[in-house]
Amino acid sequence: MIPLAEQLRPTSLDNYIGQSHLVGKGAILRNAIESGRIPSMILWGPPGIGKTTLANIISQTLNRPFHVLSAINAGVKDVRTVIEAAENEENAILFIDEIHRFNKSQQDSLLGAVEKGIITLIGATTENPSFEVISALLSRCQVYILKEFGAEELTQLLNIAANHIKQTQNRTLDIKETDALFRLSGGDARKLLNALELIINISPNEHIIIDNNNVLNVIQKNLATYDKKGENHYDIVSAFIKSMRGSDPNGAVYWLARMIAGGEDPLFIARRMLILAAEDIGNANPNALLLAQACFETVKVIGMPEGRIPLSQTAIYLASSPKSNASYLAIDTALAMVEKHKDLPVPLHLRNAPTKLMKEIGYGKNYQYAHDFENNFVNQEFLPKEIAGQKIYNPCDNLRENEIRKRLKSLWKNKYEY
Repeated sequence: MIPLAEQLRPTSLDNYIGQSHLVGKGAILRNAIESGRIPSMILWGPPGIGKTTLANIISQTLNRPFHVLSAINAGVKDVRTVIEAAENEENAILFIDEIHRFNKSQQDSLLGAVEKGIITLIGATTENPSFEVISALLSRCQVYILKEFGAEELTQLLNIAANHIKQTQNRTLDIKETDALFRLSGGDARKLLNALELIINISPNEHIIIDNNNVLNVIQKNLATYDKKGENHYDIVSAFIKSMRGSDPNGAVYWLARMIAGGEDPLFIARRMLILAAEDIGNANPNALLLAQACFETVKVIGMPEGRIPLSQTAIYLASSPKSNASYLAIDTALAMVEKHKDLPVPLHLRNAPTKLMKEIGYGKNYQYAHDFENNFVNQEFLPKEIAGQKIYNPCDNLRENEIRKRLKSLWKNKYEY
């Protein structure tokens, strides 16, 4: 039986849900499609928000030959086969799902065909293309960012599903509450429809009530069915991160193994450890970030299965390291200040003065060069006057940051309370 998500897959821009900033009336991508002249592109966004659907709609709207590859199981040979076929076609489109999983040589194999216009490439990725797509290919593509579905789009999708069920199965959905469904979906349309389909299939009634209790009871009892396509991906990633944050190397390696055994992209794992090293360890152990970066580069070079070893080494190191989120809190505090006070002027003494006029009106005047003073320090103001004296960075209680606190306290004893 065709899954509900597939049954409801839209076939035109007019019934495509969401992404109005790209495909709404007068939007940039819609204009390109309607003109019949689309660039090669990368569709970047979270799972289940219509990347594959949009690629299909583009090919159908333009009536072009359409080739599909999945970066999970395709290689250079598959790419070359498609390119050879496209040479005998007109304006062929090649859609590559999860293009971030292509390595450099695989991406290199696309360059010539994209450059010559043999194919129009549409790549879909859940990862930042700036990190995962080689610069030569990225420069030949337009990047379009797709947004996860909010309550409005998910409600619209539920209503479409309800009408479809009524027409095809002569059953009615009485949607009383949506909180649980929306929470389980996480903005992913496919997850929403999978959950809804499971509830419908289990219910013997022609009139099906959808409320929070019903949804949670059905999903919890049938989690394996609901999750048969790896929908607990983010739960396992969460457990992995929280194990390292919680200083449990045993839990960290277990969840790492679960991800490796499940076929998770090793570079995705390495990126998550890079983030954790800065967010949860920070200056409590600056070497953590260096090791995480080295792990990312190592895995990128050696690949799998050998990559499991540096991944394990790094996960254990990060889990065992002292923790501090002071840097993370500091930048969020600073961003909140920027949001509150907007663009405060740079104090004159901190401004650059490359011209005579700038010097004459006071740019750089009274700036004190720290290296001209004892201990390479002089007490002067580095914040705009509106927020002068406000402490943003607050060291946590660990060996390294206690040393940092001691130094800052000795330097700024009359200004900041460290």
